This record gives sequence, structure tokens and C-alpha cells, in this order.
Amino acid sequence: METVELVCEKRELRPKGAVNGVRREGQVPAVIYGNKSVTTAVAVPGVELLARVKAAAKQRLIRLKSAAPDLDGRHVILKDIQRTPVDGKILHVDFYEVDLSKPLRVSIPLRFIGRAVGVADGGILQPLEREVEVECLPLEIPEAIEVDVSSLGIHDVMHVSSVNFAGNLRPIFDSDYPVVTVLPPTVAEVPVAAAAAAEAAAAPVEGAAPAAAAPAGAAPAAAEGAKGAPAAGGAKKG
Repeated sequence: METVELVCEKRELRPKGAVNGVRREGQVPAVIYGNKSVTTAVAVPGVELLARVKAAAKQRLIRLKSAAPDLDGRHVILKDIQRTPVDGKILHVDFYEVDLSKPLRVSIPLRFIGRAVGVADGGILQPLEREVEVECLPLEIPEAIEVDVSSLGIHDVMHVSSVNFAGNLRPIFDSDYPVVTVLPPTVAEVPVAAAAAAEAAAAPVEGAAPAAAAPAGAAPAAAEGAKGAPAAGGAKKG
């Protein structure tokens, strides 16, 4: 996979105000750990870090550039990103150092390609998983794993065991879980069917006489006949 570079420099862990000073200078505080090395506190340029995060998934391999000999040339991946809850600004990142000669486990996003047969028949493509865990060498980490859904018909399901993992990628899973399916078009057809039923109920029946409209201001005949009539069984006053 493509390796990108990122400038970094060591920073002081204490006092706490030092961290705020790093941020005021436009840098982001970070730590490097893993690969049996001691955890190291560093600072990286905020603009460069944001560009690296936007360009690809967190598993993008990063080569550090630093004036410190013990940092320069080390390879890391972004393991965790802390952001502000409102504007999503990056507050802190964790870098995990990797050994290029040893495989590691990472989660890779799935990219669904092709037009499913079931979609052409009116179905709806429904991804069930968005990423999958694999084991591979750091330099072989892909940006995404392509899943061809062209052969899927309505109600068909593709499981992780049917996904084509290129190169030396080895999927990690305990059970053969489903990753994508094609749903029938029932959800889309229900509103249409309901509208058609409503129109049929409102339409006049062929051959039936239309209802006669009552003259304006006319009272019902039954009500007119009943007006002023004595109650049944009532005595007439002399």
C-alpha cells in the first residue's frame, strides 16, 4: 500500500499547560506505542494530520519524519482519534508502531461494486457489514476490499467466506457471517399499493346512478312531516 509521511517532534508530558501550548501552536498532541517500544509523547502539525485523516482510512501506513533519531523512519498507523464533540476538531491521536516484517490485524472497509441482478429486478441492495477484520503485512494493507455483488438476486445473501480477498489478506472471523443481501421491493411498493387502493375506493362504480343532489335550503322530508305532529298515544286537548 501507499506510505505517507508525517512530521513529528517530541513533547513534554507535564505540566498540563504544555499540552495547551502545543495546540496553540497549531499542533496536535499524540502518543506512539506498540511493537514492544516505550510509549513516546509527540506533537504533529494539525494541518498535515487532518489531510492524512481525510485522505484515507485510519489504517493508512505513516512514516514519521523527525529530527529525533529514535523517531525518524518509524512506521505507524492511526489507532485512535479524539475529537471535540461540537465541531469535530482533532484533540489527540494515538499512533501504533508496526514492524514491517510482521503481520498485524486491522479492520478494512468494504466497497460494494457492480449492479446486483436483484436490484435490476426492483430489489434494494442492503449492506450488513461495512468493514471486515483481516491479517496481513503492514505494507499490504489495502484502502478497501471490493465486493462484487453482480450475481446477487432478491433474497440472496453473500457471506464473508464468499468475499474475494486479494493477495495475502487473511480474513479473521469465528462464524461465517453475512455481509450484504438484496431485499425485496416490498418497502417501496407498500405506499404505491395503498395509494392505488384509496383511488379505487373513491372512484364511482361503472353503471351506478349518481346520487341526486338536494336543493339548497331543503329540509329532509321525514323531518318536515314530524314537525308539529302530536306524540303517539298523546291526548288531544279540547
